[in-house]
Amino acid sequence: MKFVDKFFLLAAAHALADFPLQGDFLANGKNHTTDLGKIWWKICLPAHALIHGGAVALITKSTSFGIVETIIHSMTDYAKCDGKLTIEQDQAIHLACKAIYALFSDA
Repeated sequence: MKFVDKFFLLAAAHALADFPLQGDFLANGKNHTTDLGKIWWKICLPAHALIHGGAVALITKSTSFGIVETIIHSMTDYAKCDGKLTIEQDQAIHLACKAIYALFSDA
């Protein structure tokens, strides 16, 4: 599969996982600064990141890339929720990771 094809699939999966599949509960629950997140973030943030990691693993056929995505996605979203990254920076990091996976995967 060509880079552009892999990147397109990874970016589409990212959009699906970050927006319609996230929902209000997960969006608020993953944020350690919200009332809901103060209770749920330790479950919701890894769950959200795991959805992303699973998508990356399926598309790239690499569990290693899926694990890396899960970790980086968690760290990036935590920093965004903490006010250390803007939404634009958050999304740029996510898409840069997808470009790296597309470039280096054999799928």
